[in-house]
Amino acid sequence: MNNPVLQQAVALAYEAGDFAPRIVAKGKGLVAEQIIARAREHNVFVHESRELLALLMQVDLDDHIPPALYQAIAEILAWLYRLELEKSGEVV
Repeated sequence: MNNPVLQQAVALAYEAGDFAPRIVAKGKGLVAEQIIARAREHNVFVHESRELLALLMQVDLDDHIPPALYQAIAEILAWLYRLELEKSGEVV
């Protein structure tokens, strides 16, 4: 029997005062497709990493990411920040 792999997605949010980003949405299949579609509708970057996704899917909804993932998420956020600066024409 052929069992297709379901699409999965996790959405993170970081607000001033938070000590770490939080999981604000996650799901598989149609829910994941809706998370990704909403992100793209609002020009939110969609990062694709199976390994990181597998780890983030283990975190409960509305919980902060675990310290073990701080560096990986920080590197992605720093890269996005540099991209935004380049788009705006500011010096990096």
